Amino acid sequence: MVRRNGLILAVLALIMLPAASAFGQFKQGDWELTLGGTGGNGPDFDGVSAGVNGSLGYFLADQLEISLRQSLTYEDFTGSSWNGSTRVALDFHFDLGALQPFIGGNLGYVYGDSVKDTWEAAPEAGIKYFLNGTTFVMFLAEYQFFFNSGDSIDSAFNDGQFVYTLALGVRL
Repeated sequence: MVRRNGLILAVLALIMLPAASAFGQFKQGDWELTLGGTGGNGPDFDGVSAGVNGSLGYFLADQLEISLRQSLTYEDFTGSSWNGSTRVALDFHFDLGALQPFIGGNLGYVYGDSVKDTWEAAPEAGIKYFLNGTTFVMFLAEYQFFFNSGDSIDSAFNDGQFVYTLALGVRL
């Protein structure tokens, strides 16, 4: 009886394997489009920002993606203002089926009412969870630091900010 139940469970698991593996498998040449919201805070949690963002990504290899990201945010750190950023990111994905964690970094330009227009860089990590074969939910966390003139690398890194993104995406 126990052997029979074990055999039935093994057969069911094998039947489900192709269906589970169909989720979230990026391939070289795939495109990705995301639309989401973002929020952030300073290193002392002394203000808030919220906004919208979108990205267009292309898979150079099965697990390596290059993306162009655009963000527009409202912030109240020093009064109300609008800011934007345009970034290019490179991320490595770990293929775990429907779950796709990734790590990487980005480089871009930040501009707006309450920021000094400047270059930025950020290490980042996130996760994509596929809801079906093409649609996923993505969470991304990055730590942006800025290249203001006269700042040392240590000062630039210490004066950075965390940025969090929750987005809905599609694989094209």
